[in-house]
Amino acid sequence: MKRNVIIAQSGGPTCVINSSLRGVIDAAREFESIGTVYGACHGIEGVLKEELLDLSAQPEDEIALLRYTPVAGSIGTCRYKLKPHQQQDFERVIEVMKTHNVGYFLYNGGNDSMDTANKIAQLAKQHGLDLTAVGVPKTIDNDVGDGEFKLIDHTPGYGSTAKYWLHTVQYANEENKGSCPADPVLVLQAMGRKIGFIPAAARLADPKRELPLLIYLAESPCSLEELTEQVNAVVKQAGRCIVVISEGFHVGDVGAVKDSFGHTSFSASQMTVAQIVVNYLNQKGLPAKGSARGNVPGTDQRHSMAYASPVDLDEAYRLGQKAMELAATQQGGFMSTILRDPGFIYNVRYDQVPLELVANSERTFPASWILPGGCDVSDEFVRYAKPLVGEDMLSLPMIGGRQRITQFEPIFAEKKLAPYVPEADRNNK
Repeated sequence: MKRNVIIAQSGGPTCVINSSLRGVIDAAREFESIGTVYGACHGIEGVLKEELLDLSAQPEDEIALLRYTPVAGSIGTCRYKLKPHQQQDFERVIEVMKTHNVGYFLYNGGNDSMDTANKIAQLAKQHGLDLTAVGVPKTIDNDVGDGEFKLIDHTPGYGSTAKYWLHTVQYANEENKGSCPADPVLVLQAMGRKIGFIPAAARLADPKRELPLLIYLAESPCSLEELTEQVNAVVKQAGRCIVVISEGFHVGDVGAVKDSFGHTSFSASQMTVAQIVVNYLNQKGLPAKGSARGNVPGTDQRHSMAYASPVDLDEAYRLGQKAMELAATQQGGFMSTILRDPGFIYNVRYDQVPLELVANSERTFPASWILPGGCDVSDEFVRYAKPLVGEDMLSLPMIGGRQRITQFEPIFAEKKLAPYVPEADRNNK
């Protein structure tokens, strides 16, 4: 008997999250055991609320366009976390799965999402439900897995955000070079709560180290005072300086807020790290006329589709396919993963890793990749990251000057259960 699939997404979206979704949908057609593929609207919340979009009924053109459609507008994402004490939520998930003949559950997300997929797999087993749960990796932070890159080499989404920063720094350099008589220092703030892979990608814009560029990660072992000394030294030598700094660089309290996962959301703060650095530099004074100024990109770091890496898109698609293959062949309790083959020629293979090993994991930026002084990253990092951004720019489908993106038709599974309010939402009322 055919069983249905639910694919859901969680956490911050990426340029390539829909490419993984497309991989799941396309691969599902290859297995006779697979029935309908449903997309849970806004992640696990869509499962709880029985809001299941029928992806198998969508036009082929719209499925194909997922490759070029950024972030999570197609089926949505969420930051709702299933916590151990929320037993009603867990029971509701199982009830929805049973009601809609779901035999396969795929969750696309980061480390917290892998934890959710693992919990649902264990719960289904306890209830005697024939459910295969598989994780699909995703996060621009590249922080899923282990520090030795043996569980996963890199996560889909990171390559595109790295490419964004490659070009952003290139363009920022032209801006700074032209306006340095008035604004000798330009401070750019990059995403990266605690992990430095995103700001580190700025080095890809200048692999030969010809620009007056300083890079500060959340892990950079230096103080605001030391940063100021390093910036001023570059200004004295080059007449100007570009600073790329992590939103998690320690400058004291910035009034950051927490999301439902407990993660700090610096972009929602009243004061940003970049502004604090700019203010501090200007208060201390620069060794050149003019002043420092700052720029704080926001979610465009993860949704600027024009900067999406073709390599990232292809790999995200394959990981979606791999996840569906694992599910269809009853290999539950795993996350599809990407591993790099040894050697200087970039080549990867797609494999599987137990969910319990990646659930709530947090890979840190290797300390050996941070140069002495804490204001730059090593050539070893450049060799690691360069293949992920690809060689070319993506060509986007356009109509009338506007990008053509996926627009799914509102075809939903019939709701058969009583309305349900997720426990966390209920308790907050």
